Amino acid sequence: MLLRICSAAIFASLVLAGSAQGQSQLPLESMQIRSLYRVPEPRDEFVRQCAPHMLGRWAHPEAVCGCLHDHAAATVDDPDLRQALLRGISETGVPTIETDWVPSSKQSEIGPTFTKIAKPTLQCMFEPISN
Repeated sequence: MLLRICSAAIFASLVLAGSAQGQSQLPLESMQIRSLYRVPEPRDEFVRQCAPHMLGRWAHPEAVCGCLHDHAAATVDDPDLRQALLRGISETGVPTIETDWVPSSKQSEIGPTFTKIAKPTLQCMFEPISN
């Protein structure tokens, strides 16, 4: 009970201190606190790593990278192959899978994986973006 009262008092004093400093700082401070707890989304991180490889090749590198991610995630069922494919795209900007990125038991599936992803990859790269 004492802990709750102390916590409430500390929280109230922080809110009042923020109000005393000015209303404009409180939203900024809360945004900074929220950003400390925000974990990047895997897709966003993928696009961040992929886009620099697409600069100069495509008018909208983020859109191409996002499209490649979405199709790879939807098309490739095996998690090891999907992760290797996403790694290859994010590191090179093109669908790539190094054999040492997948278990030896799945290396024979690399070719069929490229066959599955070929058409969606071409669509991401060459079809116009719909607005």
